[in-house]
Amino acid sequence: MKMVVAVIKTFKLDAVKDAILKAGIHGMTVKEVMGFGQQKGHIESYRGSSYEVRFIPKVKIEVAVPDERLREIVDLIQKTTRTGELGDGKIFIYPLEEAIRIRTGEKGEDAI
Repeated sequence: MKMVVAVIKTFKLDAVKDAILKAGIHGMTVKEVMGFGQQKGHIESYRGSSYEVRFIPKVKIEVAVPDERLREIVDLIQKTTRTGELGDGKIFIYPLEEAIRIRTGEKGEDAI
């Protein structure tokens, strides 16, 4: 099993959620996060004063997937979130040693 973590533009969340559900993955965790990469922030104005916004609002999603579906789900996230513009985000893949469904005690892929 793998844990797929993607940091994406906030307006892409619904499209990713819908695509993941359509692919038969029935669980994900979503967090609102702030960060920067190559974008490095931007300048905004408020009441005549300019200031630099160093951290950009993003959404971080986490999805546990079976090994055999990893490429499919990663490709789906990438395809759904790509705009071709700076700041599209990143996808990280981590080994997932174990998963346990608290309610039933199911373990491994049965728990995800």
